[in-house]
Amino acid sequence: MNTLTDINSSQIIELIKNNDERVLKPLYQSNFHKVEAFVLKNSGTKEHAKDVYQEAFITVWNNVKTNKFTPQNNHSLNGYLYTISKNKWMDHLRSKHYKKTVVASKLNHFEISNKETQESHDDILKENRLQGVMQAFKDLGLPCKDLLTKFYFEKKSMNTIAEELQLDAASTRNKKYRCMQKLRELALKKR
Repeated sequence: MNTLTDINSSQIIELIKNNDERVLKPLYQSNFHKVEAFVLKNSGTKEHAKDVYQEAFITVWNNVKTNKFTPQNNHSLNGYLYTISKNKWMDHLRSKHYKKTVVASKLNHFEISNKETQESHDDILKENRLQGVMQAFKDLGLPCKDLLTKFYFEKKSMNTIAEELQLDAASTRNKKYRCMQKLRELALKKR
């Protein structure tokens, strides 16, 4: 039994509950690289990836043992492990420790695409682009800053923002669009 595909889901559950390394080890090893890639792509380090993955793996193991999660097959187990890892990393990014820093993954909406700068290993260009967007955001007028902060960082719905601004939803969407255009223009000038 070298892979999880060699056994059915009820066997996987029993082997996990019995702490059987024939399942736990391949499960751990086969999913780590996907999680590591996600964390590295979203402002993390290899150490962050290891920590988050270990926490997620323990959570999944515990949820299977306590019947909080019953995988239908090995794919659902892998997907569940990835989702828990992803959520733990996103929670980490939203934590107080990260609130003082604008995280690159939160600025995906603002990135100015250019094929030459799409290479993930080109950290200098990414850093310069991020600094340009951050400076552009600082230079943005207060109403736009407020609206974009509510939408992108506080994750409020357009309807909630519309109520807070005492506007209708369509006007709020138009205002958000205009604010994003203004932010793009300012960011392009910073380059």
